[in-house]
Amino acid sequence: MRERAIALPLPHCGPKGAPQVSMDGFPHAMTSTPKTSALMARGAQFLGVEHAILCGAMSWVSERNLVAAISNAGCFGVIACGAMTPELLDKEIAGTKALTDKPFGVNLITMHPALFDLIEVCARHKVGHVVLAGGIPPKGSIEAIKAFGAKVIVFAPTIALARKLFRSGADALVIEGSEAGGHIGPVSTSVLAQEFLPALAADHIVFVAGGIGRGEAIASYLEMGASGVQLGTRFACASESIAHPAFKQAFFRANARDAIASVQVDPRLPVIPVRALKNKGTEEFTAKQREVALALDEGRIDMGAAQLEIEHFWAGALRRAVIDGDVESGSVMAGQSVGMVSQEEPVVAIVERLMQESEDALARR
Repeated sequence: MRERAIALPLPHCGPKGAPQVSMDGFPHAMTSTPKTSALMARGAQFLGVEHAILCGAMSWVSERNLVAAISNAGCFGVIACGAMTPELLDKEIAGTKALTDKPFGVNLITMHPALFDLIEVCARHKVGHVVLAGGIPPKGSIEAIKAFGAKVIVFAPTIALARKLFRSGADALVIEGSEAGGHIGPVSTSVLAQEFLPALAADHIVFVAGGIGRGEAIASYLEMGASGVQLGTRFACASESIAHPAFKQAFFRANARDAIASVQVDPRLPVIPVRALKNKGTEEFTAKQREVALALDEGRIDMGAAQLEIEHFWAGALRRAVIDGDVESGSVMAGQSVGMVSQEEPVVAIVERLMQESEDALARR
């Protein structure tokens, strides 16, 4: 997908009329958002894109069509591998390559039983960036990714773990607050930013995620030292998203208070809270936890199997909502920024608005 034609100021040209290129190698003189682009330069160079905006990996949503559209708009699309088999991931990467020649990444869940096979698929396709999510990367995983030249992006809930992961070879970090959709931690984005950015941003690439729906927030985190940002909810209902129309309409009707975090019924269960729009599926998840807890009590499953059962529940519930349009019993995962998603529009229009909002905010400083 190519950007729609918009009126831009003529670029400042260097010798022989060539657009002037900034120190990070990107022709920022062509953009109408120089302040934002300058603050994003480090993250943009790391990702190999124009705008240091990643699309969060959303299972069933972040597939080839949306990922390619994000990358073609100058940002960084990320395939959500989720529970895919290596064979399915292989096809998804190939399908994405057919739609874009721009950089994109792959998000792998650390608890996936075939993690190292999935890493090998990424190696065969020469994927440039791999995101490890869902837990602490298992031994050898970071090394296996870096062995084929890819950059490793990780998540960490504490500064101590973040530093440990950087020492282990991670190249960049995403700090994600509890306002985000899907699996979440307990701390808000604003607090995480105040903790992590002063401590790490000078020496490391750090992206901020969770609850970001407008460019003004992007500008603030960039000024605090972030190299860029990650958004998921804002892109979930883009025109290029394959999400069912009913799923998108649920977003358009919702406000921030409708996106609630799931409740842990039994403290023994390894349940990571999930933020989604409240519906019958919320109640079904509570019942599922009781069912799994009973199976644990009776010795029919161990803790590892219990966690997989919970994850399979979410995978199935999310598919019902995203693909089948069952927004009553399916899981409509959404961040608290859902109230800022009011209509379906092309990715490029969303990106242009975010960048301009950020630029306007910085110009008012």
